[in-house]
Amino acid sequence: MWSWRSRMLKQSASIVLASFRSSTYPRGYASGLHSLRPCRTNCLSILRDRVFLSGTRTVVSVSVSTVVAVLALTFLSGCALFAPREEVQLKQATVEELTALLSQREAAIQTMKGLFSAKVRGGIIPIASRVEGSLYYRRPNAMRLRGFTPVGAELFEFVQANDQFRLRLPTMGRVLSGNPSDMSEMGKLARPFQLSVWAMGGVLGTGKITQDETVVLVEEGDRYRLDVFGPSPNGTPLLHRQLWFERQALHVVREDRLTESGTMEATIQYEDFRTIGEPKAEPSDGDRPLQRPFKILLEDGRGQGSVQVTFHEMTPNLPLTATDLAQASLQ
Repeated sequence: MWSWRSRMLKQSASIVLASFRSSTYPRGYASGLHSLRPCRTNCLSILRDRVFLSGTRTVVSVSVSTVVAVLALTFLSGCALFAPREEVQLKQATVEELTALLSQREAAIQTMKGLFSAKVRGGIIPIASRVEGSLYYRRPNAMRLRGFTPVGAELFEFVQANDQFRLRLPTMGRVLSGNPSDMSEMGKLARPFQLSVWAMGGVLGTGKITQDETVVLVEEGDRYRLDVFGPSPNGTPLLHRQLWFERQALHVVREDRLTESGTMEATIQYEDFRTIGEPKAEPSDGDRPLQRPFKILLEDGRGQGSVQVTFHEMTPNLPLTATDLAQASLQ
């Protein structure tokens, strides 16, 4: 490496000077060399005096210290190598606007097909630590999740529709079913699948505010926090969810689920938002690009572990069959 650098430094000074010529990019291009133009004369004169011997055309080698000195003088002379960062404009929103936005995002997804990978830590899902999966969804509450090993062997199939669910575990030879509000029959397996349904809510937009919930808006710097209260057994509103909105596109980037006692049930973070679906040929003023998070990070509040879900593909609003959702087997 050092011999290569030595040969490069001993090249003709005209090669060194050529790197400071005017940029060939258009004027609108913000390049670092373009910003050197105001102090180009000083830099060139320093190089010329250091490289050429007085009164001769003899070329001498350029030392590393010379290059360092030139760069130092460049910075000290006030040359701007980087354009200043533009200030981020934070959107303003009210409780009513954020609540309406959640409803719009929920209504925008009629059906969904998706492919994802999941990394599981801490034994939160006792079946496997790496899962390749598929998602099928039809509004308002029909969902099918399938999990496979990296080599394609089926690990599980979880189907939920209306007031029924079914969990099939081929590796254990078990089939469990019941009501989503009471998954006690599933035992230890109830927890990971409940968390999975919550995590998918950020993709499907199912976290809208219901009629029996009330909300309070809190501004936290570059984020909004929406505290969601629901009914409790004694009739007092109980905080059971918190939603954080970033204030550029107003995406929900975090959701906390709380127990009735106020302890943390789960923390879910949403990242890598991308536009999905086909753009409309003639979008109206109220139409917004359909964007969803392709990365989900879930931390179990009980300390049982974490799950990272990465989507590879999402296809919204295409027809689904009964086979896609495995509905026939629930009836």
